[in-house]
Amino acid sequence: MIFPKYQLVGYVGLPGSPALGPLDKDLDAKAAKLEKLAQSYAGGRTPQPVMELIAVVARGSRGKDGMYRGRLDDSAIEPYLTVARKHKMLLLLDIQPGRAKILPEVKRLERWLKEPDVGLAFDPEWAVGPSQVPGRVFGHTTGVELDSIAAYLSGLVTANDLPEKVFVFHQLSARIVSNEKALKPHPGVVTIKSVDGIGARTDKLKTWTKLTTSLPPGVHAGFKLFYTEDTRHGPLMTPPQVLALKPRPELVIYE
Repeated sequence: MIFPKYQLVGYVGLPGSPALGPLDKDLDAKAAKLEKLAQSYAGGRTPQPVMELIAVVARGSRGKDGMYRGRLDDSAIEPYLTVARKHKMLLLLDIQPGRAKILPEVKRLERWLKEPDVGLAFDPEWAVGPSQVPGRVFGHTTGVELDSIAAYLSGLVTANDLPEKVFVFHQLSARIVSNEKALKPHPGVVTIKSVDGIGARTDKLKTWTKLTTSLPPGVHAGFKLFYTEDTRHGPLMTPPQVLALKPRPELVIYE
């Protein structure tokens, strides 16, 4: 069981893209740094570091298939899993689908999701409609869509006799997820809503309160910190400040 035993703490990133988080290069060094950071979040739990790799990234251009997203090849994912395993970390594969449908993008990663230490993250801010461009408008998802992803992951866990699998969905504002109550608990899946409010501490706390007051049953709370955007108006929140949030963020991610 992941919770309540563990406290998850992660870095996010994409190869060669430092603006999208620390995991752009020098993975071994970043992993060592993350291990140290995770210890400061123990708070009575066992720290469990997490590497969140953006495996499908939204793009501002159409691409060959018109889906406004780029996909990492298996050869780009492999080194991240190797380093994650070396440091006994979990690997999360994050999807920013652009115009593509989310479930086929998830299923395309099935060979990785069958691994016992690989979970999934979904960034619906970047899931746009057939005539929209990611980055120009906020994307959107529904509780029904999130539930379909969790159900698929639950099936993988059962069929392959896997340990619990982490499923994170990121949420920047209330309008990004509608009918959230349609997201139900699924056996073998640990679902976490990562509240990705950006800005000064007061703004982040407002977003946190708004998005965590009515979590669906079985959905855990997570919190994201942005090294650049959050520090334009003051210092980055400290681990004690983050752990003091109610409910406790059981996943903390740094970008």
